[in-house]
Amino acid sequence: MQNKAEISVMGCGWLGLPLAESLVRSGRRVNGSTTSEQKLDVLHQAGINPFLINLSDTLVDLQALDDFLQAEVLVLNIPPKLRADGGESYLQQMAVLHKALLASPVSRVLFVSSTSVYPELNRVVTEEDTTFTDELDPDNVLLKAERMFQHSENWVCTVVRFSGLAGGDRQPGRFLAGKRDLPNGDAPVNMIHLDDCLNILERIIAQEKWGQVYNACADGHPSRREFYEAATKALGLEAPTFRDMEETHFKLISNQKLKDDLAYVFSYPDPMAFF
Repeated sequence: MQNKAEISVMGCGWLGLPLAESLVRSGRRVNGSTTSEQKLDVLHQAGINPFLINLSDTLVDLQALDDFLQAEVLVLNIPPKLRADGGESYLQQMAVLHKALLASPVSRVLFVSSTSVYPELNRVVTEEDTTFTDELDPDNVLLKAERMFQHSENWVCTVVRFSGLAGGDRQPGRFLAGKRDLPNGDAPVNMIHLDDCLNILERIIAQEKWGQVYNACADGHPSRREFYEAATKALGLEAPTFRDMEETHFKLISNQKLKDDLAYVFSYPDPMAFF
């Protein structure tokens, strides 16, 4: 069995790897998981205790999972892939992890979620607005997964719902470049930069903000048209076009609770400064 770590980061990808690296630099003992054998050395070189864990495998390595979960805090950062089966396999993976977690020493869980749990209500949206999700989308996979980890006597869980992700090698200009006749050009975008994602997660851990739900989104909300035209221009790509005179459906994510509770000031408050 591995020596107990302070923090285990499940999913060392775009967000999880720089988070684990930063935690190591701050002096924490960190376990990190990956589904790629080639990435094990990357984790090791960064001072992260590496584990090869793939919850989608038919035969999950339960011993490796048990060793990985020898920690005080689990950062759970596995984005669901919903297109294949509507998220059913994701929920099965979460159930495997949940069962293993019950036998672990983990006492705090930081669940990385998404503001996609909210329906488009054509107004400002706060953390409480999942009540509308229950009514309009009762089978919402991500909300089901959140709740799987929120209600336990074994640990306390904080959920962070990130908006659209940008920064690092994730360049939003690539997503819509050259596309034509797109809807919702006047809808406000909800975006957050990688640097703010990392700072927020580390602050929650440092300040022991457990048992909470936070929306994490930049202060500014330029229109979808304005944002993606600038994002493609920054990359030298063809700008998308949007339909005119069309009814707009949107949600404008409020980050006020996070800013108040964490005394947090965004490094990138304006998404137009992302590029």
